[in-house]
Amino acid sequence: MVMPGALGDYISAAGSNFPTTAPNSSAIPSIVQTTSYDATAECQSYSTNFAFTSPAFPTVWQSALTGTNSSSEFQAVYNSINWTAVPNIPPKTLSGSSYNTALDPDCWWTATGCTKPKWPGLQPDITACPQPETWGLTYDDGPNCSHNFFYDYLQEQNLKASMFYIGSNVADWPYGAIRGLANGHHIASHTWSHRYMTTLTNPDVVAEFYYTQKVLKMVTGVTPRYWRPPFGDVDDRIRAIAQQMNLQTIVWNLDTNDYEAPGTVSVAQVQNNYNAFITMGMNGTFAKSGNIVLSHELTNTTMQLAVANIPQIKAAYKQILNVQECMGITQPYVENFGTISAVNTTANASAVPSAAGTTTTVVVVAASATAAAASSSAQGNVINTGDSAVTQTNAFVTVAALALATTLLLI
Repeated sequence: MVMPGALGDYISAAGSNFPTTAPNSSAIPSIVQTTSYDATAECQSYSTNFAFTSPAFPTVWQSALTGTNSSSEFQAVYNSINWTAVPNIPPKTLSGSSYNTALDPDCWWTATGCTKPKWPGLQPDITACPQPETWGLTYDDGPNCSHNFFYDYLQEQNLKASMFYIGSNVADWPYGAIRGLANGHHIASHTWSHRYMTTLTNPDVVAEFYYTQKVLKMVTGVTPRYWRPPFGDVDDRIRAIAQQMNLQTIVWNLDTNDYEAPGTVSVAQVQNNYNAFITMGMNGTFAKSGNIVLSHELTNTTMQLAVANIPQIKAAYKQILNVQECMGITQPYVENFGTISAVNTTANASAVPSAAGTTTTVVVVAASATAAAASSSAQGNVINTGDSAVTQTNAFVTVAALALATTLLLI
């Protein structure tokens, strides 16, 4: 298979180290982690046939250069980038105290919300669904180890989301990523270790992109062509590297702030955000174009908030679409597979860890090799900023607590 653009160059440079997994070859075994609704059982580590060891992969939740920076594979990938096409912008500090926000020469989203690059030849960020009265459904930070109830609910509602997966989570919970693809969700990259990308050196940036692509290809069989920057932190240097690696940037124009609850933001405050966004679907705010909403597959709290609000979102908006659907993206992956036929992978689980399930296989339908990703035709205003810094823990709640949370949220 010939891979498009610079992506093919750097994968070719990596040689036999880049996986060749086919998109229709990954199965989900019937084990407690894939069938139960008991969060403790779901989040027990499990053995697979995948090997994510150094120097083929970085250490999970460490910089993507950890254990890989001196490997011939990474050096070949790094040297395949055309660095003359990348602006000479130094790594930033988070304070941004010396940055000229009035001129915003780097189109630094974190400082100004800029989504239309200043550097020539860069694609604009995707910020909103162009269709009127459309809710753009996206979830960051997966795959979460305890998402069975959440993915079951989305499947029962026939909803497909854009899922921005962290490479370290894919390595930790590969069957979750396989299920995401099997259910027909739009799988995209959220980097290897969820760092502020503009603060990283060029080698760090390349590694964060490359090893996320590599682990997703090994596990799911697809190589995403879209990514979302952690915390929204992107500038033209990061966009230029991403574009050379065949990744277009997706951000958002509404932020639920769900990742902060419970903590610096209360669950009630997040619910108020959802309520405000639901009202926007009825008061004409999105009469001419839609939104893309930042929400998270991060904890049971964020997933339960999502589940509790979907009925109201459905009632307020004409349609709920993922980014692939609303942007008319016919080839979301490098591989020429545009349609992922969803298969029934509902766990039908109970709180009993031994609940039974069924092994499922991803079904993929070939698409035209000439299909190209659409660019955004409508740019929304950034209303809120944020995202989460994530390392998943086993601090999850049981099904009984989830039911109680649903009741409380709906009061």
